[in-house]
Amino acid sequence: MEAKHGTTEARNWEGCYQDGDIQWDKGEASPGLTDWLNTHADLPKGTVAVPGCGFGHDARAWARAGFAATGYDIAPSAVAGSIERSMGLDTPVNFKLGNFLEDKPSTAFDWVFEHTFFCAIDPSRREDHVAAVLRHLKPDGQFLAVHYFLPKDEEGPPFGTDREEILERFSPHFELVEDWVPRSYPNRTGLERMFWWRRKV
Repeated sequence: MEAKHGTTEARNWEGCYQDGDIQWDKGEASPGLTDWLNTHADLPKGTVAVPGCGFGHDARAWARAGFAATGYDIAPSAVAGSIERSMGLDTPVNFKLGNFLEDKPSTAFDWVFEHTFFCAIDPSRREDHVAAVLRHLKPDGQFLAVHYFLPKDEEGPPFGTDREEILERFSPHFELVEDWVPRSYPNRTGLERMFWWRRKV
């Protein structure tokens, strides 16, 4: 979950961790990601950025699958918790404190993976999100995302979106490889959709 540095929104994300109000954390990686990694074990192993990584469950899933994973979060407690939970792993994973929407990456990645990050940010910053994904990806990079579909008129976060908006925002820059309804956490069954994009040359 990300927000601007120095804003009330940014402080609120850290405050949620400090207060233990982290209902989005399910203690495991996205079921859709887990299934996708298991069925695509033959993919070339490369680098992956995971924005809004929380306690790092998804980043560790990528690392266990053989990728060089870097998780980003704006909340210091999330990054500290990710590092603590990753100690002793056979496959290393990196975690960095930062604002994915604004920071310039030190290196470009083969993949960007997000799990409901899009719905966590204010809708006014969704074009910034698209730009950030492009900024973090190599020219031939790929983008895998799990989106949480909720009505747009509900107060967030999470903020509502739908398939039509996702296609409208990302299609100008990416070719859609596939999209589908994944296996989800019990309280999100049927509300999530995964999108696999390849950056246009």
